[in-house]
Amino acid sequence: MAIIEFKKVSKSFGSIKAVSNLSFKIDKGEFVFLVGPSGSGKTTILRLLLGEILPSSGEIFFDGQKVNELKRKELPQMRQKIGVVFQDFRLLPERTIRENIEVALAVKGVKEAEWEDRVSQVLKMVGLLDRVELFPSQLSGGELQRASLARALVVNPKIIFADEPTGNLDWETAEEMMELLLKINKEGRTIIVASHHESIIKRLKKRVIKLDKGVVK
Repeated sequence: MAIIEFKKVSKSFGSIKAVSNLSFKIDKGEFVFLVGPSGSGKTTILRLLLGEILPSSGEIFFDGQKVNELKRKELPQMRQKIGVVFQDFRLLPERTIRENIEVALAVKGVKEAEWEDRVSQVLKMVGLLDRVELFPSQLSGGELQRASLARALVVNPKIIFADEPTGNLDWETAEEMMELLLKINKEGRTIIVASHHESIIKRLKKRVIKLDKGVVK
């Protein structure tokens, strides 16, 4: 059963076509690599999926909802089903790792009494329980990426979209990050990884959606 479906989706910014007549499905529980050079449309797909931008034409479905027909007030609830791990981490520098993750719980409206258990659970999963009171500036690149993953996981999303999660990491740390994502996928969560890391993509032997100039190849 498809959790995501793009049907003949095109998006233009002025005279620039970001994606063109894009059609693909991703089933619940799949692990998919989204690959292509810079400017091929990977980030545009994420923004369309989140409802940050609307397609110029076509239809986008996520978890049974037509994203491009949702009202503005309905988007936040839909977005809470999508955990995003950014290449540049996007952690708040003035807050500890615990506080960064608690922000996601506050936004979702989770009761404060549940925060400690949920934060500890995700930090244990990503191996950062002993870093909980540190600030982002005190963590390595790999630790920052794992903290970003923990923040995405704490709201219990249906899918994780990891945008170049290994881009700033050395080979060994990149491997560790991918093993974490595989573990999360085995627990039933859908994983989408936008990546340039060809050696990891080949080793994992997962489904690959190739993009070139906004078109699926």
